[in-house]
Amino acid sequence: MIRILLAEDDDAMRTYLTRALEQAGYSVSAVSNGMDAIPLLENEIFDLLLSDIVMPELDGIELAQRCNEISPGTKVMFITGFAAVALRVSRETSNAKMLSKPFHLRDLVLEVERMFEDQALALN
Repeated sequence: MIRILLAEDDDAMRTYLTRALEQAGYSVSAVSNGMDAIPLLENEIFDLLLSDIVMPELDGIELAQRCNEISPGTKVMFITGFAAVALRVSRETSNAKMLSKPFHLRDLVLEVERMFEDQALALN
């Protein structure tokens, strides 16, 4: 089962995304900020870090950089509602996927599926 670490500071959005991803068959650990994600990355193996970009203390880009140091095999996808932030992401984290808010949950699940298509094919 694909394991996802979700970092999202908005409580309602975090609950909404967690529920949708779990219903799609993923295992999700959710935290409210980047600082809470670090110990999980250090102690568990995740296939995907799904992170909001704009968060207090440790933003999503900094979290992704730390994730790459701690767990280089973990894929990264960002979610954001800010176009200017999206431009920064494309400059600083070229291998990460980006999903702009608002988005339909179906679009999120499809993007996650696309990220792991190769892995799914290898299992068949």
